[in-house]
Amino acid sequence: MAAADNSEGLSRRELVGSGVAAAGLLALGPEFWEALARPARRARSPYGPLGTPDSNGLRLPSGFTSRVIARGAQPVAGTTYIWHIFPDGGATYRTSDGGWILVSNSEVPNGEGGASAIRFDSDANITDAYRILSGTSSNCAGGPTPWGTWLSCEEVDDGLVWECDPDGIEDAVAHPAMGTFKHEAACIDSRTGFAYLSEDIGEGGLYRFRPKRDEDLSEGRLEIAKVGKRGAVEWVRVPDPSGVSGPTRAQVPGAARFARGEGIWFDSGTVYLATTSDSRIWAYDTRRERIRVLYDPEKIKNPPLTDVDNITVAKRSGDLYVCEDNGGDDPFDIAIITPQVPRPGDRRPRAPKVARFMKLTGPQHGDPDTEAVSEVAGVCFNPAGDRLYFSSQRAAVTGITYEVSGPFRGRP
Repeated sequence: MAAADNSEGLSRRELVGSGVAAAGLLALGPEFWEALARPARRARSPYGPLGTPDSNGLRLPSGFTSRVIARGAQPVAGTTYIWHIFPDGGATYRTSDGGWILVSNSEVPNGEGGASAIRFDSDANITDAYRILSGTSSNCAGGPTPWGTWLSCEEVDDGLVWECDPDGIEDAVAHPAMGTFKHEAACIDSRTGFAYLSEDIGEGGLYRFRPKRDEDLSEGRLEIAKVGKRGAVEWVRVPDPSGVSGPTRAQVPGAARFARGEGIWFDSGTVYLATTSDSRIWAYDTRRERIRVLYDPEKIKNPPLTDVDNITVAKRSGDLYVCEDNGGDDPFDIAIITPQVPRPGDRRPRAPKVARFMKLTGPQHGDPDTEAVSEVAGVCFNPAGDRLYFSSQRAAVTGITYEVSGPFRGRP
């Protein structure tokens, strides 16, 4: 495992958890979360307009730069390790030397998927790259745990969640108790230890897994959401998580249906969920046990974001970053949804703002009018929050993983 920096008196769990949960928002009180009750509206980006494409074909705000980290089927720079093709979900982990590890899934079917990792030193130089999961299929998204592991999700009908060591030392472990279904992503509530899971299918469920023991996902209770009036959520036990007796989503009458649940992320009491088929972002309040729509393109003229996919929250600002899948007329964006903190004198909550943060351009990403097209995936920040990672899954056919550096903002 990547060691903690014990000189600062922090455990590995505390170090990693600080990069997953934006604890500072908790101090803002219930008024902040009431502000989330209004759907997002189109607005200008807090980073300003996008510039012309850089040498990597990325249109970025002023002050931001990009570099290519790895290309599928080619050696990672400075190493002999061949980077996996079709990179998808990702996360980062702090190391004891001030550097970090980037993990990334490979969405290749038929047992050829898995996940890999790249290690950086404190100056962001690549020092190593290696495999952390092999022999699995269509590893799409996943999620980091507060105790410093990576959950890699198989997007196949008999898919499992695999818990991986970012250092690549310990063998990956499958967790059948978390359900056998077409997994997309997972996140952990750092307060309760509960896991939330999305299902990438047209009428998929939203799941919660309650582990029997802390930091141990091998045993527990799998539940599926039923949604009632005003978004009240009831969690009902799934009788057969293995799916042998029937699909997990069909075992509980009245279970809520979500139109292709994809990216999912926990931040300060809220689970954010992206559903691709209707391009919505949902927000589930884990304390009040209520869910609502945070972003709905049907309610915005000329919406800046469609076909939502992988998501992450910037710990510096609390902003939600959203990747676009390959649909729509103008794909290949990463958008930003900004919660608005109430100001003195406000008579009603301020609606969150949604805007385009960056755009991928160039023929390497394919033609949206054909099936030979990429998608943006794996968005995540390094532990310091000053570098953004993502992949264009099928760029140049095999996929490219990028890094964006710049003046990412802090909290209001």
